[in-house]
Amino acid sequence: MTGVLAVVLGAVPLVWPALVNGYPLVFSDTGGFLHQTLGPLMLWDKPYVYGPFLHAFHWRVTLWGPLTAQALIVSHLLWLAQRCLRGTVEPLRHVAIATAIAALTPAPFSVALLMPDVFAPVVVVALALLGFAREQLSRGEHAYLVALAALAIAVHLTHLPVALALVMAAFGADILWARRRTWPLVALPLVLALGALLVTNAVGHGRASLSPHGATFLLARLQSDGPASATLKARCPEAGWYLCAFVDRLPMDSDAFLWAPDSPVNRDPEGRARFLGGAQISAEAAAIVGETLRRDPVGVAAAITRNTVAQLALFGIGDTLGNEWLAATVARRLADGFPAREAAAFAAGAQAADTLRGASAIGWAARLHGPALALALLALVIATRDAWRARDHLRLGFLGCIALGLLANAAATGGLSKPHPRYQARLVWLLPAAALLLLPAPRYAAGMAARSAPR
Repeated sequence: MTGVLAVVLGAVPLVWPALVNGYPLVFSDTGGFLHQTLGPLMLWDKPYVYGPFLHAFHWRVTLWGPLTAQALIVSHLLWLAQRCLRGTVEPLRHVAIATAIAALTPAPFSVALLMPDVFAPVVVVALALLGFAREQLSRGEHAYLVALAALAIAVHLTHLPVALALVMAAFGADILWARRRTWPLVALPLVLALGALLVTNAVGHGRASLSPHGATFLLARLQSDGPASATLKARCPEAGWYLCAFVDRLPMDSDAFLWAPDSPVNRDPEGRARFLGGAQISAEAAAIVGETLRRDPVGVAAAITRNTVAQLALFGIGDTLGNEWLAATVARRLADGFPAREAAAFAAGAQAADTLRGASAIGWAARLHGPALALALLALVIATRDAWRARDHLRLGFLGCIALGLLANAAATGGLSKPHPRYQARLVWLLPAAALLLLPAPRYAAGMAARSAPR
């Protein structure tokens, strides 16, 4: 079996939920990402990156194109990881690992979902390989991973702190292990992603900012947790903020604050709808967040820590399978920009009919994820012990990147937004994947350790 065939075959099981559904899995936000190029439209709350990625593979023909691209990217990344971590790559082993990941982890529910979620593990694995497997990769693979990681970082703002944490890990490893400087190569994708965000926001929003309206999201979280609501109640009405008219309704759920039609963000005190209310309130949100940080830094830190811990333990697939808002978002975009057969194919899927959550295959898969993760954690304890004894910096670095990525992801999503099952599910599958890639320990571990030892 050739390597190309193995990567293709490894991609197939990674999209099995889409095959069960009869169509790629979508989310309400998928419609917004499609509208970025079909409109075209610069969305106030999303980087202009994932939408163009989708367009590069659908060309107004079918969403099976970008789904195929996502599956091939993940399968190929697993192929590279196996070759770097084990010193060789076995096609049959690759297909077996991809199949096991698909059967035992939440991975296929991110790979088969047309959302930026699929790129969160790509950030971690690509930067881990650039940081700790540099000598096992060719120059062409360096360039590919840099470009892929830059795309993966830029598609979602929560990927920025994850990438920054991994750059710091590479910098620390360079110093601790007195090795050849690797951190600049790891930092390069982050720099490229930052540049892409600044340029696209300057063109689309007239502001060279990483997130022109990002303060709105942080305010939503902090008012829900209490510190920002306390600031509003202490400073209103003297501060003159728009939200002073709603202090009696705060705190409220952060999602409701952002998206509910009758929330203070989306409807004014006279009951009139506010178009792009989240964008309109962003300047005031920045002022309130800044005041809250000055008034109660301990309370803010405590709230972020609580949410981070909650997110670390929360993963699941249920919130990606329903049909909530899909008729008004995805179905509308398909009807406007794609052939009629594509809209019909979506409408015929189990997700559109709201029967996907009840599919027997989905239920069986969900019951396997917890036990598989528990076994993986035990296996990774053994793998870490073996790598430590062998002074294998490559495997130690790879495992460390996964652990740090999970923590940074929990802080960026649950800590700064709101804990949701899919936020951690998109990354937690890397733990079983690492166990499958590392165990049993390769017989050439000593040679790998020697190659990665300080020079």
